[in-house]
Amino acid sequence: MNPQEYTNLARVENSHWYYAGKRELVRHWIVRFLGETARLRMLDCGAGTGCFAAEMGAVHEVHVLDDHEDSLRMLRERFPADRVHGLGPEGMPFPCGQFDLVKMLDVLEQIKEDGEALKEVARVVKPGGYVVVTVPASMALWSDWDVALHHFRRYDRTTLRRLFGQCGELEVCHVNYTNTLVFPLVWLVRKLRFPRTQRRGEDYLPPAWINSCLRRLFVWTGMIRFPMPWGVSLLLVARRK
Repeated sequence: MNPQEYTNLARVENSHWYYAGKRELVRHWIVRFLGETARLRMLDCGAGTGCFAAEMGAVHEVHVLDDHEDSLRMLRERFPADRVHGLGPEGMPFPCGQFDLVKMLDVLEQIKEDGEALKEVARVVKPGGYVVVTVPASMALWSDWDVALHHFRRYDRTTLRRLFGQCGELEVCHVNYTNTLVFPLVWLVRKLRFPRTQRRGEDYLPPAWINSCLRRLFVWTGMIRFPMPWGVSLLLVARRK
C-alpha cells in the first residue's frame, strides 16, 4: 500500500464500523471452527498496523508478517522483535507446519501470483490448522480506488473457491459474501462515477449512531451461513488437510 494508507488506517481502524466489524467477524469464525478456549500459534500475514494482531495477542501467540517497510516499522513498535517478520525472497521465513492459524485480511488481491502465495500459506499451516481470508468482491465494483490500493483483482465466490481448490492442500469449510446490504449503494456509486473526493468512507468515522448501526448490520449478515447472492467482500475459512 501507499504510505498514506497506513496513516489513514491507523487513525480510524480502532472504531470505524468496517474495520472493527471485520475484526469481530473474523474472530467469530475463528471461534466457530477452532473453539473459544484454544490457545493458538497464529500468523497474521499482511499485518498492516498490527491492530488485529494486538487484539488476538491478548490470548494467543501471534506472529506478524509484512513486506512493506512502513508496516514493519509500526509492527516493531507494538511487538517483540522475534514476533515481527519480513517476507524474504524465498517466501515466508518459517519451516513447514508452524501455525495453527494463518490470517490474511485483504491481502491476496494485492499479490500478482495469488496461487503461489496461497501455496506458501498452506505450507506453514499445521495439518488440521486453518486459514482465514477476506478479499474484495465483484469486478463490477472495480474502481480507481482498487488501482490506488494496488489491487490486481476482485474475486467472486467461484473464483475464490477455485483458487483454494487448485492449492490442493486446503479444504474450504466456509465461504460467503459479506458487507451484503451496502452492495447496491456501492455498485450505484461506482457505476454513476460520482466525482472522486479526497477521502473514502473508510477513511473517516461517520456519526456514532450510524457507525454502530453499520457495524451491527455488517457483522450480523457476515455470520449467516446461508449463501448470500452478492457482497462488497468475501470471507473464506479453509482447513489444512
